[in-house]
Amino acid sequence: MASGAVGTVTRGTTNTNRLRRVDRWIASLPLLRRTADPLVVDLGYGASGVTALELHQRLAKVRADVEVVGLEIEPGRVRTAEEQLVEVRAGRTSFDPAARIRFAVGGFEVPLPDGRRAAVIRAFNVLRQYDESEVAAAWERMLARLQPGGLLVEGTCDEIGRISSWVALGPEGPRTFTVSLRLTGLEAPSIVAERLPKALIHRNVPGERVHDLLLDLDRLWRIHSPLAAYGPRQRWIAVAQGMRDAGWPVIGGRSRWRLGELTVAWEAVAPVTPPPATATAATGSTGRR
Repeated sequence: MASGAVGTVTRGTTNTNRLRRVDRWIASLPLLRRTADPLVVDLGYGASGVTALELHQRLAKVRADVEVVGLEIEPGRVRTAEEQLVEVRAGRTSFDPAARIRFAVGGFEVPLPDGRRAAVIRAFNVLRQYDESEVAAAWERMLARLQPGGLLVEGTCDEIGRISSWVALGPEGPRTFTVSLRLTGLEAPSIVAERLPKALIHRNVPGERVHDLLLDLDRLWRIHSPLAAYGPRQRWIAVAQGMRDAGWPVIGGRSRWRLGELTVAWEAVAPVTPPPATATAATGSTGRR
């Protein structure tokens, strides 16, 4: 572990296209277009730098001068990513040889040079092994490294990126919660329960708001099953509209729903009771799991 880096080394599992769902959501953010310093951090990219390279590739389509910094707490993983970057610079990959991207050792303290702060920090699959009680302190560390108006996106997905969910946080704390699913072959939206962010994964029990959310998603998915004849997108759009009609504070519209997304205000799923206290101070972690 690097001196001063906050966190512990995890398995570092990563796969090509694993984070495509959250990447395209980040690419849609107005702040990416308006910030004077389009610096984006991929925190805990894992054993390969591919997710950071893909992040740059996707964001560059909407902000040509975007800069991505991939941070990992394990120096060996940084060396691997830098070796991959050599291949990119030589034009031997599908990525732009001139991509504004670099890799460095770092954890949840998010070390950036020259006093710079990130417009967006993407921290995916980095808190799964920690107690729920440690989440708030990890969030606080990362939020302190954002630009004014910046956003932290913290969440979880499955190994091939078909099931994903995340929390978006501003300096004041959590703002929204998003579910993003591959609709083809989807049996029930509640499959996302196993891939909820750490702050919610233990809250899928009666009496908690996120449990109610998943129950309503499944109920509407069943109700609108006849629309499957017109494709899963039409069925999901009907589900999302049904959630809004039922009083859920759904954010966004059909352009996002067509992608298998549903975003609600954080207050709709926030835990009812505080997490149990532990004797250990929160540190967070880095590295895909």
